[in-house]
Amino acid sequence: MIPRDLHIAQAASLKPLDDVAAAMGIGSHLLEAYGEHVAKIKLAAIEELAGRPRAKYVVVSAVTPTPLGEGKTTTTVGLGQALCRIGRQATVAIRQPSMGPTFGIKGGAAGGGYSQVVPMDVLNLHLTGDFHAVTAAHNLLSAVLDNHLFQGNASGLDPHAITWRRVLDVNDRALRNVIVGLGSGTDGIPRQTGFDITAASEVMAIFALARSLQEMRERFGRIVVGYTPQGTPVTAEDIGGAGAMTVIMRDALKPNLMQTLENTPVLVHAGPFGNIAHGNSSVVADLIGIHGGDFLVTEAGFGADMGAERFFNIKCRASGLVPDAAVVVATVRALKAHSGRHRIAAGRPLPAALLAENPDEVHIGGANLRKQIENIRLHGVSPVVAINAFPGDHPSEHAAIAEIAREMGARVAVCTHFTDGGRGAGELAEAVADAADEPAGADGGFRFLYPDSADLREKIETIATRVYGAEGVDYDRTASRQLDTYEANGYGHLPVCVAKTHLSLSSDPSLRGAPTGWRLPVREVRASVGAGFIYPICGDMRTMPGLGATPAAHLVDIDREGNIVNLS
Repeated sequence: MIPRDLHIAQAASLKPLDDVAAAMGIGSHLLEAYGEHVAKIKLAAIEELAGRPRAKYVVVSAVTPTPLGEGKTTTTVGLGQALCRIGRQATVAIRQPSMGPTFGIKGGAAGGGYSQVVPMDVLNLHLTGDFHAVTAAHNLLSAVLDNHLFQGNASGLDPHAITWRRVLDVNDRALRNVIVGLGSGTDGIPRQTGFDITAASEVMAIFALARSLQEMRERFGRIVVGYTPQGTPVTAEDIGGAGAMTVIMRDALKPNLMQTLENTPVLVHAGPFGNIAHGNSSVVADLIGIHGGDFLVTEAGFGADMGAERFFNIKCRASGLVPDAAVVVATVRALKAHSGRHRIAAGRPLPAALLAENPDEVHIGGANLRKQIENIRLHGVSPVVAINAFPGDHPSEHAAIAEIAREMGARVAVCTHFTDGGRGAGELAEAVADAADEPAGADGGFRFLYPDSADLREKIETIATRVYGAEGVDYDRTASRQLDTYEANGYGHLPVCVAKTHLSLSSDPSLRGAPTGWRLPVREVRASVGAGFIYPICGDMRTMPGLGATPAAHLVDIDREGNIVNLS
Protein backbone atom coordinates (compact mmCIF):
# COMPACT_ATOMS: atom_id res chain seq x y z
CA MET A 1 0.00 0.00 0.00
CA ILE A 2 1.51 3.32 -1.09
CA PRO A 3 1.32 6.05 1.59
CA ARG A 4 -0.68 9.22 0.91
CA ASP A 5 1.12 11.84 -1.18
CA LEU A 6 1.50 14.21 1.77
CA HIS A 7 3.04 11.48 3.95
CA ILE A 8 5.56 10.64 1.20
CA ALA A 9 6.40 14.31 0.78
CA GLN A 10 6.83 14.90 4.52
CA ALA A 11 9.30 11.99 4.71
CA ALA A 12 11.44 13.30 1.83
CA SER A 13 15.17 13.89 2.19
CA LEU A 14 15.77 17.29 0.64
CA LYS A 15 19.05 18.77 -0.54
CA PRO A 16 20.09 22.35 0.28
CA LEU A 17 18.80 24.58 -2.51
CA ASP A 18 22.32 25.87 -3.17
CA ASP A 19 23.20 22.31 -4.26
CA VAL A 20 20.03 21.96 -6.33
CA ALA A 21 20.76 25.24 -8.08
CA ALA A 22 24.40 24.29 -8.61
CA ALA A 23 23.27 21.26 -10.65
CA MET A 24 21.76 23.79 -13.08
CA GLY A 25 24.86 25.96 -13.10
CA ILE A 26 23.20 28.62 -10.95
CA GLY A 27 25.34 30.19 -8.24
CA SER A 28 24.04 31.05 -4.78
CA HIS A 29 24.43 34.76 -5.56
CA LEU A 30 21.42 34.40 -7.90
CA LEU A 31 19.13 32.93 -5.21
CA GLU A 32 16.78 34.66 -2.80
CA ALA A 33 15.73 32.24 -0.07
CA TYR A 34 12.07 31.93 0.94
CA GLY A 35 12.43 29.68 3.97
CA GLU A 36 14.57 26.54 3.87
CA HIS A 37 13.26 24.72 0.78
CA VAL A 38 12.12 27.41 -1.69
CA ALA A 39 14.09 30.17 -3.37
CA LYS A 40 13.50 32.73 -6.06
CA ILE A 41 16.00 33.00 -8.90
CA LYS A 42 17.05 36.52 -9.85
CA LEU A 43 16.30 37.54 -13.42
CA ALA A 44 20.00 38.24 -13.90
CA ALA A 45 20.34 34.47 -14.28
CA ILE A 46 18.89 34.72 -17.81
CA GLU A 47 21.83 36.75 -19.04
CA GLU A 48 24.42 35.01 -16.87
CA LEU A 49 23.47 31.54 -18.18
CA ALA A 50 22.96 32.59 -21.81
CA GLY A 51 26.40 31.39 -22.89
CA ARG A 52 25.87 27.85 -21.61
CA PRO A 53 24.75 25.04 -23.96
CA ARG A 54 21.06 24.85 -24.75
CA ALA A 55 19.14 21.94 -23.23
CA LYS A 56 16.78 19.73 -25.18
CA TYR A 57 13.29 21.18 -24.73
CA VAL A 58 10.50 18.67 -24.03
CA VAL A 59 6.81 19.42 -23.48
CA VAL A 60 4.54 16.93 -21.71
CA SER A 61 0.94 16.81 -22.89
CA ALA A 62 -1.78 14.13 -22.87
CA VAL A 63 -4.82 12.56 -24.40
CA THR A 64 -8.09 14.37 -23.67
CA PRO A 65 -8.39 13.94 -19.90
CA THR A 66 -11.21 12.47 -17.88
CA PRO A 67 -12.57 14.49 -14.92
CA LEU A 68 -10.05 12.65 -12.73
CA GLY A 69 -6.93 13.71 -14.64
CA GLU A 70 -4.41 11.28 -16.06
CA GLY A 71 -1.22 12.03 -14.11
CA LYS A 72 0.42 14.53 -16.43
CA THR A 73 2.27 16.44 -13.69
CA THR A 74 3.29 13.15 -12.09
CA THR A 75 4.67 12.01 -15.45
CA THR A 76 6.51 15.32 -15.95
CA VAL A 77 8.19 14.95 -12.57
CA GLY A 78 8.87 11.23 -13.08
CA LEU A 79 10.43 11.89 -16.48
CA GLY A 80 12.71 14.59 -15.03
CA GLN A 81 13.84 12.21 -12.30
CA ALA A 82 14.35 9.38 -14.80
CA LEU A 83 16.46 11.50 -17.15
CA CYS A 84 18.79 12.28 -14.25
CA ARG A 85 18.97 8.55 -13.46
CA ILE A 86 20.20 7.77 -16.98
CA GLY A 87 22.88 10.42 -16.70
CA ARG A 88 21.14 13.34 -18.43
CA GLN A 89 20.89 16.39 -16.17
CA ALA A 90 17.27 17.57 -16.27
CA THR A 91 15.26 20.49 -14.97
CA VAL A 92 11.48 20.35 -14.60
CA ALA A 93 9.26 23.42 -15.15
CA ILE A 94 5.61 23.41 -14.03
CA ARG A 95 2.81 25.83 -13.20
CA GLN A 96 1.97 26.83 -9.65
CA PRO A 97 -1.40 25.32 -8.70
CA SER A 98 -4.36 27.51 -7.87
CA MET A 99 -5.73 27.19 -4.34
CA GLY A 100 -9.27 27.19 -5.71
CA PRO A 101 -9.03 23.64 -7.14
CA THR A 102 -6.73 22.60 -4.28
CA PHE A 103 -9.61 23.14 -1.85
CA GLY A 104 -12.20 21.96 -4.36
CA ILE A 105 -12.32 18.50 -5.95
CA LYS A 106 -9.15 18.38 -8.02
CA GLY A 107 -6.70 18.74 -5.14
CA GLY A 108 -3.16 19.97 -5.59
CA ALA A 109 -0.83 19.72 -8.56
CA ALA A 110 2.56 18.73 -7.17
CA GLY A 111 2.63 15.36 -8.90
CA GLY A 112 1.91 12.23 -6.89
CA GLY A 113 3.28 9.13 -5.23
CA TYR A 114 7.06 8.97 -5.65
CA SER A 115 7.12 11.56 -8.43
CA GLN A 116 6.36 14.78 -6.57
CA VAL A 117 7.64 18.30 -6.16
CA VAL A 118 8.42 19.00 -2.53
CA PRO A 119 7.55 20.42 -0.08
CA MET A 120 4.12 19.68 -1.60
CA ASP A 121 2.17 21.58 1.07
CA VAL A 122 4.17 24.74 0.40
CA LEU A 123 3.74 24.33 -3.38
CA ASN A 124 -0.02 23.80 -3.16
CA LEU A 125 -0.67 26.71 -0.83
CA HIS A 126 0.97 30.15 -0.79
CA LEU A 127 4.47 29.28 -2.10
CA THR A 128 6.21 32.69 -2.39
CA GLY A 129 3.02 34.69 -2.77
CA ASP A 130 3.05 35.05 -6.56
CA PHE A 131 -0.68 34.30 -6.87
CA HIS A 132 -1.43 36.88 -4.21
CA ALA A 133 0.65 39.42 -6.13
CA VAL A 134 -1.36 38.67 -9.30
CA THR A 135 -4.59 39.09 -7.33
CA ALA A 136 -3.39 42.39 -5.86
CA ALA A 137 -2.13 43.80 -9.18
CA HIS A 138 -5.32 42.82 -11.00
CA ASN A 139 -7.60 44.28 -8.33
CA LEU A 140 -5.53 47.47 -8.11
CA LEU A 141 -6.36 48.05 -11.77
CA SER A 142 -10.02 47.36 -10.96
CA ALA A 143 -9.89 49.97 -8.21
CA VAL A 144 -8.14 52.48 -10.49
CA LEU A 145 -10.80 51.85 -13.14
CA ASP A 146 -13.74 52.45 -10.80
CA ASN A 147 -12.02 55.52 -9.38
CA HIS A 148 -11.51 56.74 -12.96
CA LEU A 149 -15.28 56.53 -13.49
CA PHE A 150 -15.99 58.24 -10.18
CA GLN A 151 -13.53 61.08 -10.83
CA GLY A 152 -15.16 62.12 -14.10
CA ASN A 153 -14.29 59.40 -16.63
CA ALA A 154 -11.82 61.47 -18.68
CA SER A 155 -11.30 58.61 -21.15
CA GLY A 156 -14.98 58.47 -22.05
CA LEU A 157 -15.19 54.81 -21.06
CA ASP A 158 -18.66 53.33 -21.60
CA PRO A 159 -19.75 51.83 -18.22
CA HIS A 160 -21.69 49.18 -20.16
CA ALA A 161 -18.62 48.19 -22.19
CA ILE A 162 -16.19 47.55 -19.34
CA THR A 163 -14.45 44.21 -19.76
CA TRP A 164 -12.18 44.25 -16.69
CA ARG A 165 -13.51 42.32 -13.68
CA ARG A 166 -12.01 41.39 -10.31
CA VAL A 167 -10.26 38.17 -9.24
CA LEU A 168 -9.77 35.98 -6.18
CA ASP A 169 -7.93 32.66 -5.79
CA VAL A 170 -10.89 30.67 -4.49
CA ASN A 171 -13.72 28.65 -5.98
CA ASP A 172 -16.69 30.88 -5.13
CA ARG A 173 -19.71 30.80 -7.43
CA ALA A 174 -21.44 33.55 -5.43
CA LEU A 175 -18.95 36.07 -6.83
CA ARG A 176 -19.54 35.32 -10.52
CA ASN A 177 -21.93 38.26 -10.82
CA VAL A 178 -21.90 41.20 -8.40
CA ILE A 179 -22.90 44.87 -8.27
CA VAL A 180 -20.32 47.35 -7.04
CA GLY A 181 -20.65 50.99 -6.03
CA LEU A 182 -23.79 50.62 -3.93
CA GLY A 183 -24.28 52.89 -0.94
CA SER A 184 -23.92 56.65 -0.72
CA GLY A 185 -22.87 58.97 -3.52
CA THR A 186 -19.25 58.78 -2.36
CA ASP A 187 -19.11 54.98 -2.64
CA GLY A 188 -18.56 54.82 -6.37
CA ILE A 189 -20.57 54.43 -9.56
CA PRO A 190 -22.99 51.49 -9.31
CA ARG A 191 -22.47 48.92 -12.05
CA GLN A 192 -22.66 45.20 -12.62
CA THR A 193 -19.42 43.24 -12.75
CA GLY A 194 -18.06 40.00 -11.29
CA PHE A 195 -15.08 37.96 -10.14
CA ASP A 196 -12.95 35.41 -11.96
CA ILE A 197 -10.49 33.03 -10.33
CA THR A 198 -6.96 34.47 -10.20
CA ALA A 199 -5.65 31.87 -12.65
CA ALA A 200 -8.01 33.37 -15.27
CA SER A 201 -6.60 36.89 -14.87
CA GLU A 202 -4.93 38.52 -17.85
CA VAL A 203 -2.30 39.66 -15.36
CA MET A 204 -1.49 35.96 -14.83
CA ALA A 205 -1.25 35.34 -18.58
CA ILE A 206 1.05 38.36 -19.03
CA PHE A 207 3.17 37.30 -16.05
CA ALA A 208 3.61 33.88 -17.71
CA LEU A 209 4.49 35.22 -21.18
CA ALA A 210 6.72 38.24 -20.44
CA ARG A 211 10.46 37.80 -21.08
CA SER A 212 11.59 40.63 -18.78
CA LEU A 213 10.39 43.13 -16.21
CA GLN A 214 10.23 45.91 -18.80
CA GLU A 215 8.28 43.76 -21.23
CA MET A 216 5.81 42.93 -18.46
CA ARG A 217 5.40 46.67 -17.82
CA GLU A 218 4.68 47.27 -21.51
CA ARG A 219 2.18 44.42 -21.67
CA PHE A 220 0.34 45.71 -18.60
CA GLY A 221 0.00 49.07 -20.32
CA ARG A 222 -1.70 47.38 -23.33
CA ILE A 223 -4.42 45.70 -21.23
CA VAL A 224 -7.83 46.76 -22.57
CA VAL A 225 -10.21 47.48 -19.69
CA GLY A 226 -13.17 48.49 -21.85
CA TYR A 227 -14.36 50.61 -24.77
CA THR A 228 -15.82 54.03 -25.47
CA PRO A 229 -19.29 54.28 -27.06
CA GLN A 230 -17.49 54.65 -30.39
CA GLY A 231 -15.66 51.31 -29.89
CA THR A 232 -12.25 52.81 -29.10
CA PRO A 233 -10.30 50.63 -26.63
CA VAL A 234 -9.33 52.12 -23.27
CA THR A 235 -6.17 50.67 -21.76
CA ALA A 236 -4.53 50.34 -18.36
CA GLU A 237 -2.00 52.91 -19.56
CA ASP A 238 -4.82 55.33 -20.41
CA ILE A 239 -6.22 55.25 -16.88
CA GLY A 240 -2.83 55.24 -15.11
CA GLY A 241 -2.71 51.74 -13.61
CA ALA A 242 0.11 49.90 -15.39
CA GLY A 243 3.12 51.23 -13.52
CA ALA A 244 1.83 50.43 -10.04
CA MET A 245 0.77 46.96 -11.20
CA THR A 246 4.35 46.30 -12.32
CA VAL A 247 5.70 47.39 -8.94
CA ILE A 248 3.45 44.84 -7.23
CA MET A 249 4.56 42.13 -9.66
CA ARG A 250 8.29 42.94 -9.65
CA ASP A 251 9.42 40.17 -7.31
CA ALA A 252 6.79 37.72 -8.53
CA LEU A 253 8.46 37.65 -11.96
CA LYS A 254 11.47 35.84 -10.46
CA PRO A 255 10.94 32.06 -10.90
CA ASN A 256 10.64 29.79 -7.85
CA LEU A 257 13.17 26.98 -7.38
CA MET A 258 12.14 23.74 -5.68
CA GLN A 259 13.09 20.06 -6.08
CA THR A 260 11.56 16.64 -6.64
CA LEU A 261 11.66 13.75 -4.19
CA GLU A 262 14.86 12.66 -5.97
CA ASN A 263 16.33 16.19 -5.80
CA THR A 264 15.85 17.06 -9.49
CA PRO A 265 15.61 20.87 -9.87
CA VAL A 266 12.09 22.22 -10.44
CA LEU A 267 11.09 25.69 -11.60
CA VAL A 268 7.55 26.48 -10.40
CA HIS A 269 6.23 29.68 -11.88
CA ALA A 270 2.90 31.22 -12.92
CA GLY A 271 -0.40 29.40 -13.32
CA PRO A 272 -2.55 30.65 -16.22
CA PHE A 273 -5.93 29.01 -16.69
CA GLY A 274 -5.89 26.09 -19.10
CA ASN A 275 -9.27 26.86 -20.69
CA ILE A 276 -9.25 30.57 -21.47
CA ALA A 277 -5.52 31.22 -21.30
CA HIS A 278 -2.52 29.29 -22.60
CA GLY A 279 -2.14 26.96 -19.59
CA ASN A 280 1.67 26.86 -19.46
CA SER A 281 4.32 27.85 -16.92
CA SER A 282 6.38 30.99 -17.40
CA VAL A 283 8.66 32.00 -20.23
CA VAL A 284 11.26 33.46 -17.85
CA ALA A 285 11.53 30.12 -16.05
CA ASP A 286 12.16 28.40 -19.38
CA LEU A 287 14.72 31.03 -20.43
CA ILE A 288 16.67 30.07 -17.30
CA GLY A 289 15.99 26.33 -17.41
CA ILE A 290 16.94 25.98 -21.09
CA HIS A 291 20.58 26.54 -20.07
CA GLY A 292 20.40 24.46 -16.88
CA GLY A 293 21.59 21.07 -18.15
CA ASP A 294 20.80 18.49 -20.80
CA PHE A 295 16.98 18.60 -20.70
CA LEU A 296 14.26 21.06 -19.77
CA VAL A 297 10.97 19.19 -19.25
CA THR A 298 7.87 21.36 -19.06
CA GLU A 299 4.16 20.61 -18.89
CA ALA A 300 1.23 21.99 -20.88
CA GLY A 301 -2.30 22.00 -19.50
CA PHE A 302 -4.94 19.43 -20.48
CA GLY A 303 -4.73 17.48 -23.77
CA ALA A 304 -2.54 18.11 -26.81
CA ASP A 305 -5.42 19.97 -28.46
CA MET A 306 -5.36 22.50 -25.61
CA GLY A 307 -2.13 23.15 -23.69
CA ALA A 308 0.27 21.72 -26.26
CA GLU A 309 -1.30 23.64 -29.16
CA ARG A 310 -0.97 26.83 -27.10
CA PHE A 311 2.54 25.91 -26.02
CA PHE A 312 3.55 25.66 -29.66
CA ASN A 313 1.62 28.63 -31.08
CA ILE A 314 1.53 31.10 -28.17
CA LYS A 315 4.31 30.32 -25.68
CA CYS A 316 6.97 29.40 -28.24
CA ARG A 317 6.09 32.54 -30.22
CA ALA A 318 6.71 34.60 -27.08
CA SER A 319 9.86 32.82 -25.90
CA GLY A 320 11.57 32.08 -29.20
CA LEU A 321 12.40 28.59 -27.90
CA VAL A 322 11.90 25.55 -30.14
CA PRO A 323 10.76 22.17 -28.73
CA ASP A 324 12.71 18.99 -29.49
CA ALA A 325 10.15 16.37 -28.45
CA ALA A 326 6.69 16.01 -26.92
CA VAL A 327 5.26 13.41 -24.55
CA VAL A 328 1.60 12.37 -24.80
CA VAL A 329 0.44 10.82 -21.53
CA ALA A 330 -2.19 8.12 -21.94
CA THR A 331 -3.94 5.88 -19.44
CA VAL A 332 -6.02 2.77 -19.90
CA ARG A 333 -8.96 4.31 -18.05
CA ALA A 334 -8.92 7.47 -20.18
CA LEU A 335 -8.99 5.56 -23.46
CA LYS A 336 -11.72 3.26 -22.15
CA ALA A 337 -13.69 6.37 -21.21
CA HIS A 338 -13.19 7.65 -24.76
CA SER A 339 -14.85 4.50 -26.07
CA GLY A 340 -18.09 6.17 -24.97
CA ARG A 341 -19.14 3.16 -22.90
CA HIS A 342 -18.44 4.52 -19.42
CA ARG A 343 -19.33 7.56 -17.39
CA ILE A 344 -16.70 8.99 -15.06
CA ALA A 345 -17.47 11.69 -12.50
CA ALA A 346 -14.96 13.48 -10.32
CA GLY A 347 -15.21 12.45 -6.69
CA ARG A 348 -17.10 9.23 -7.43
CA PRO A 349 -15.81 5.63 -7.61
CA LEU A 350 -14.83 4.35 -11.05
CA PRO A 351 -17.43 2.10 -12.72
CA ALA A 352 -16.67 -1.59 -12.20
CA ALA A 353 -16.91 -2.22 -15.95
CA LEU A 354 -14.15 0.30 -16.56
CA LEU A 355 -11.76 -1.77 -14.46
CA ALA A 356 -12.50 -5.08 -16.22
CA GLU A 357 -9.97 -6.29 -18.79
CA ASN A 358 -11.07 -5.08 -22.22
CA PRO A 359 -8.39 -4.18 -24.77
CA ASP A 360 -11.09 -3.77 -27.44
CA GLU A 361 -12.42 -0.72 -25.58
CA VAL A 362 -8.89 0.69 -25.48
CA HIS A 363 -8.68 0.35 -29.25
CA ILE A 364 -12.05 2.10 -29.70
CA GLY A 365 -11.09 4.98 -27.40
CA GLY A 366 -7.66 4.99 -29.01
CA ALA A 367 -9.07 7.28 -31.70
CA ASN A 368 -8.40 10.09 -29.25
CA LEU A 369 -4.77 9.08 -28.80
CA ARG A 370 -4.30 8.88 -32.57
CA LYS A 371 -5.64 12.43 -32.98
CA GLN A 372 -3.49 13.82 -30.19
CA ILE A 373 -0.37 12.23 -31.67
CA GLU A 374 -1.36 13.79 -34.98
CA ASN A 375 -1.76 17.16 -33.23
CA ILE A 376 1.84 16.98 -32.02
CA ARG A 377 3.05 16.06 -35.50
CA LEU A 378 1.17 18.98 -37.06
CA HIS A 379 3.84 21.14 -35.44
CA GLY A 380 6.78 19.07 -36.69
CA VAL A 381 7.63 17.67 -33.25
CA SER A 382 8.46 14.03 -32.47
CA PRO A 383 5.85 12.43 -30.14
CA VAL A 384 6.48 9.86 -27.41
CA VAL A 385 3.53 8.09 -25.78
CA ALA A 386 3.86 7.58 -22.01
CA ILE A 387 1.53 4.86 -20.73
CA ASN A 388 0.91 5.96 -17.14
CA ALA A 389 0.26 2.57 -15.53
CA PHE A 390 -2.31 2.11 -12.77
CA PRO A 391 -2.45 -0.96 -10.46
CA GLY A 392 -5.73 -2.20 -11.97
CA ASP A 393 -4.46 -2.15 -15.57
CA HIS A 394 -4.01 -5.35 -17.56
CA PRO A 395 -0.98 -6.13 -19.76
CA SER A 396 -3.26 -6.66 -22.76
CA GLU A 397 -4.54 -3.09 -22.38
CA HIS A 398 -1.03 -1.65 -22.24
CA ALA A 399 -0.25 -3.68 -25.35
CA ALA A 400 -3.27 -2.14 -27.08
CA ILE A 401 -2.02 1.39 -26.36
CA ALA A 402 1.47 0.46 -27.54
CA GLU A 403 0.04 -0.96 -30.76
CA ILE A 404 -1.85 2.29 -31.44
CA ALA A 405 1.27 4.38 -30.78
CA ARG A 406 3.46 2.26 -33.05
CA GLU A 407 0.84 2.35 -35.82
CA MET A 408 1.16 6.13 -35.63
CA GLY A 409 4.95 5.92 -35.78
CA ALA A 410 5.39 7.17 -32.20
CA ARG A 411 7.77 5.84 -29.58
CA VAL A 412 6.01 4.37 -26.53
CA ALA A 413 6.91 3.37 -22.97
CA VAL A 414 5.05 1.93 -19.99
CA CYS A 415 5.72 3.96 -16.84
CA THR A 416 5.39 3.17 -13.13
CA HIS A 417 6.83 6.43 -11.81
CA PHE A 418 3.96 6.92 -9.34
CA THR A 419 5.00 3.84 -7.39
CA ASP A 420 8.69 3.63 -8.36
CA GLY A 421 9.78 7.23 -8.88
CA GLY A 422 12.36 7.94 -11.56
CA ARG A 423 13.27 4.25 -11.78
CA GLY A 424 9.76 3.56 -13.09
CA ALA A 425 10.17 6.01 -16.00
CA GLY A 426 13.55 4.85 -17.25
CA GLU A 427 12.14 3.43 -20.49
CA LEU A 428 10.30 6.71 -21.10
CA ALA A 429 13.48 8.72 -20.46
CA GLU A 430 15.39 6.68 -23.03
CA ALA A 431 12.59 7.10 -25.59
CA VAL A 432 12.41 10.86 -25.00
CA ALA A 433 16.18 11.20 -25.27
CA ASP A 434 16.13 9.30 -28.58
CA ALA A 435 13.27 11.45 -29.93
CA ALA A 436 14.96 14.69 -28.88
CA ASP A 437 18.25 13.61 -30.44
CA GLU A 438 16.69 12.97 -33.85
CA PRO A 439 18.14 15.14 -36.62
CA ALA A 440 16.25 18.40 -37.10
CA GLY A 441 13.48 17.91 -39.59
CA ALA A 442 12.66 14.27 -38.74
CA ASP A 443 9.04 15.41 -38.51
CA GLY A 444 9.46 18.28 -40.93
CA GLY A 445 11.00 20.64 -38.38
CA PHE A 446 9.13 22.71 -35.80
CA ARG A 447 6.49 24.98 -37.29
CA PHE A 448 3.65 27.16 -36.12
CA LEU A 449 0.16 26.13 -37.15
CA TYR A 450 -0.57 29.48 -38.79
CA PRO A 451 1.35 32.66 -39.71
CA ASP A 452 0.91 35.95 -37.84
CA SER A 453 -0.37 37.47 -41.08
CA ALA A 454 -3.46 35.22 -41.24
CA ASP A 455 -6.66 36.97 -40.19
CA LEU A 456 -8.40 35.98 -36.95
CA ARG A 457 -11.11 33.90 -38.62
CA GLU A 458 -8.51 31.96 -40.58
CA LYS A 459 -6.56 31.23 -37.38
CA ILE A 460 -9.69 30.06 -35.56
CA GLU A 461 -10.75 27.85 -38.46
CA THR A 462 -7.27 26.36 -38.81
CA ILE A 463 -7.26 25.28 -35.16
CA ALA A 464 -10.86 24.03 -35.34
CA THR A 465 -10.43 21.90 -38.44
CA ARG A 466 -6.83 20.72 -38.18
CA VAL A 467 -6.49 20.27 -34.39
CA TYR A 468 -10.03 19.57 -33.15
CA GLY A 469 -11.32 17.78 -36.26
CA ALA A 470 -14.31 20.11 -36.80
CA GLU A 471 -15.91 20.51 -40.22
CA GLY A 472 -15.95 24.27 -39.83
CA VAL A 473 -16.79 27.20 -37.56
CA ASP A 474 -20.10 28.97 -36.91
CA TYR A 475 -19.95 32.52 -35.52
CA ASP A 476 -22.76 34.18 -33.57
CA ARG A 477 -23.54 37.71 -34.71
CA THR A 478 -21.89 39.10 -31.57
CA ALA A 479 -18.72 37.12 -32.22
CA SER A 480 -18.54 38.29 -35.84
CA ARG A 481 -18.93 41.91 -34.80
CA GLN A 482 -16.21 41.53 -32.15
CA LEU A 483 -13.81 39.94 -34.64
CA ASP A 484 -14.38 42.83 -37.04
CA THR A 485 -13.69 45.31 -34.23
CA TYR A 486 -10.46 43.59 -33.22
CA GLU A 487 -9.23 43.50 -36.81
CA ALA A 488 -10.06 47.20 -37.17
CA ASN A 489 -8.21 48.01 -33.93
CA GLY A 490 -5.05 46.31 -35.22
CA TYR A 491 -5.25 43.07 -33.21
CA GLY A 492 -5.53 40.73 -36.19
CA HIS A 493 -1.85 39.74 -36.02
CA LEU A 494 -2.28 38.18 -32.57
CA PRO A 495 -2.40 34.39 -32.06
CA VAL A 496 -5.65 32.72 -31.05
CA CYS A 497 -6.42 30.86 -27.82
CA VAL A 498 -9.73 29.00 -28.24
CA ALA A 499 -11.67 28.74 -24.97
CA LYS A 500 -13.48 25.43 -25.01
CA THR A 501 -14.03 22.40 -22.81
CA HIS A 502 -10.96 20.32 -22.00
CA LEU A 503 -13.05 17.14 -21.72
CA SER A 504 -13.49 16.64 -25.46
CA LEU A 505 -11.67 17.39 -28.68
CA SER A 506 -14.92 19.12 -29.64
CA SER A 507 -16.72 21.96 -27.87
CA ASP A 508 -19.23 19.48 -26.40
CA PRO A 509 -17.87 17.79 -23.23
CA SER A 510 -20.13 14.78 -23.78
CA LEU A 511 -18.46 13.80 -27.08
CA ARG A 512 -15.71 11.24 -26.54
CA GLY A 513 -12.94 9.82 -28.70
CA ALA A 514 -12.25 11.84 -31.84
CA PRO A 515 -15.65 13.27 -32.88
CA THR A 516 -16.38 14.02 -36.53
CA GLY A 517 -19.22 15.73 -38.36
CA TRP A 518 -19.49 18.66 -35.95
CA ARG A 519 -18.89 22.42 -36.21
CA LEU A 520 -17.26 24.72 -33.67
CA PRO A 521 -19.74 27.32 -32.35
CA VAL A 522 -18.14 30.66 -31.41
CA ARG A 523 -20.57 32.71 -29.31
CA GLU A 524 -18.23 35.46 -28.15
CA VAL A 525 -14.65 36.65 -28.76
CA ARG A 526 -12.55 38.49 -26.18
CA ALA A 527 -9.17 40.18 -26.50
CA SER A 528 -6.29 39.78 -24.06
CA VAL A 529 -4.24 42.46 -25.77
CA GLY A 530 -1.66 42.72 -23.01
CA ALA A 531 -1.15 38.96 -22.94
CA GLY A 532 -1.06 39.05 -26.71
CA PHE A 533 -3.83 36.73 -27.84
CA ILE A 534 -7.48 36.71 -28.87
CA TYR A 535 -9.74 34.12 -27.28
CA PRO A 536 -12.95 32.93 -28.92
CA ILE A 537 -15.39 31.43 -26.40
CA CYS A 538 -17.06 28.18 -27.43
CA GLY A 539 -19.70 26.91 -25.04
CA ASP A 540 -20.31 27.84 -21.41
CA MET A 541 -16.87 28.59 -19.95
CA ARG A 542 -16.77 29.19 -16.21
CA THR A 543 -14.00 31.58 -15.22
CA MET A 544 -14.98 31.32 -11.54
CA PRO A 545 -15.46 27.70 -10.45
CA GLY A 546 -17.73 26.64 -7.60
CA LEU A 547 -17.19 24.18 -4.76
CA GLY A 548 -18.76 20.72 -4.85
CA ALA A 549 -20.94 19.10 -2.20
CA THR A 550 -17.90 17.67 -0.38
CA PRO A 551 -14.91 19.86 -1.26
CA ALA A 552 -11.40 19.09 -0.09
CA ALA A 553 -11.71 22.16 2.15
CA HIS A 554 -13.87 20.04 4.48
CA LEU A 555 -10.95 17.67 5.13
CA VAL A 556 -7.77 19.78 5.14
CA ASP A 557 -6.76 20.60 8.71
CA ILE A 558 -3.95 21.03 11.23
CA ASP A 559 -2.97 18.34 13.76
CA ARG A 560 -1.84 18.92 17.37
CA GLU A 561 1.78 19.38 16.27
CA GLY A 562 0.82 22.04 13.73
CA ASN A 563 1.28 19.79 10.70
CA ILE A 564 -1.04 20.02 7.70
CA VAL A 565 -3.17 16.91 7.19
CA ASN A 566 -5.38 15.62 4.34
CA LEU A 567 -3.88 17.85 1.68
CA SER A 568 -3.68 15.98 -1.62
